[in-house]
Amino acid sequence: MAAERRAWQRMLSGRRLDLLDPSPLDIEIEDIAHGLARVARWNGQTKGDHAFSVAQHCVLVEGIASHVNRQLDKPSRLMALLHDAPEYVVGDMISPFKAALGLDYKAFEKRLLSAIHIRFSLPPKTPTVCETEIKAADRMAAYLEATQLAGFSVPEAEKFFGRPKGLNGEGSRKFLHLKPLPPNDAAALFLKKFKLLVQP
Repeated sequence: MAAERRAWQRMLSGRRLDLLDPSPLDIEIEDIAHGLARVARWNGQTKGDHAFSVAQHCVLVEGIASHVNRQLDKPSRLMALLHDAPEYVVGDMISPFKAALGLDYKAFEKRLLSAIHIRFSLPPKTPTVCETEIKAADRMAAYLEATQLAGFSVPEAEKFFGRPKGLNGEGSRKFLHLKPLPPNDAAALFLKKFKLLVQP
């Protein structure tokens, strides 16, 4: 008799998340924050005593999106914060590897993101306009991370991510000095931002 194949993961909250058919009922923000704070951006190839985590990246993307568009509402900002939330389960794969894996991986990631959105009362699919803004903020974050932490030259980062626009004015200084945090601090930062965005 063949051993049963396991397609779920036990979370620290006690939830059992089915990876092939994720239920919003098995998703907890504490699990997401804990996981993302322990997933390294750039495969860990960054400067500093700690990895720059996906949790910090998500907070950075939300910060950029709301800085560039001061009229962005809280649900849109929450979608920006959660844009990479599936990586608490699947990890952060660099873009070239995702491309090599093909559409099946992307479909899995989208299915999980949809369950996460439903869990936190967001539309299952990110509206197109909001998705465009999040992707732009994501590229700006990648440029900042690449040049400050991952050893890219400015011309090299511009080639891959473009030069950020709109990151000036009041409040822009927070984007100029990225500092990787210990995992527990990164998780706390992510949770603090989440709680701010879900308040009425």
